[in-house]
Amino acid sequence: MAPLPSPAPRFGDSLAIQPSSPTLDFLARRRSASAVNLADPGPTDPELKALLTLAARAPDHGKLAPWRFVVLRGDAKIAFVHALEAIAATRPDAAKAQAKLAKMRAPPLTVAVISHPVQSEIPEWEQQLSAGAVCTLLIVAAQAMGFGANWITDWYAYDEDAARLLGVGEGERVAGFVHLGVNTDAPMERVRPELEAILSFWTP
Repeated sequence: MAPLPSPAPRFGDSLAIQPSSPTLDFLARRRSASAVNLADPGPTDPELKALLTLAARAPDHGKLAPWRFVVLRGDAKIAFVHALEAIAATRPDAAKAQAKLAKMRAPPLTVAVISHPVQSEIPEWEQQLSAGAVCTLLIVAAQAMGFGANWITDWYAYDEDAARLLGVGEGERVAGFVHLGVNTDAPMERVRPELEAILSFWTP
């Protein structure tokens, strides 16, 4: 894996904007890995700490940190999946719900990013968008470190029983489950939108 990043700057440090062609090249080829193709080893404790520290540098209007992390790994992750299997068995779409758990079961480590809006003049919508930005930075940082990464939600991000199991509190929502591990099969490029179809220029 790639070396750990340099120490985070201190409050008040000057952070000059530097052009980085390698970063642009990396983003041009960024591709999520399939969650079912993620295997051991997952990030070590120092690597995970670095990844979460980088993810927490997401844009955050008002400096509210309106999100939190729940890490699932090892025996605890196995127990979590078993509990989800029991919940899935009670759903009307039990077979489909069970099948979707393969994406949760395979990766060695999963980070649940929980949107945690706080009372503020900053609109809740902007705080939720910040949680999505955290998910984005987390998968980008993980891939830059050499891991495969996949950001998904699926039924267990919205199921009330699954939310209670995860410890999601009132007013919170799951922004995503970010699965991390070594990619066992290089993903192929997928269809991307044509820029002309999604671009317009406002004119008065």
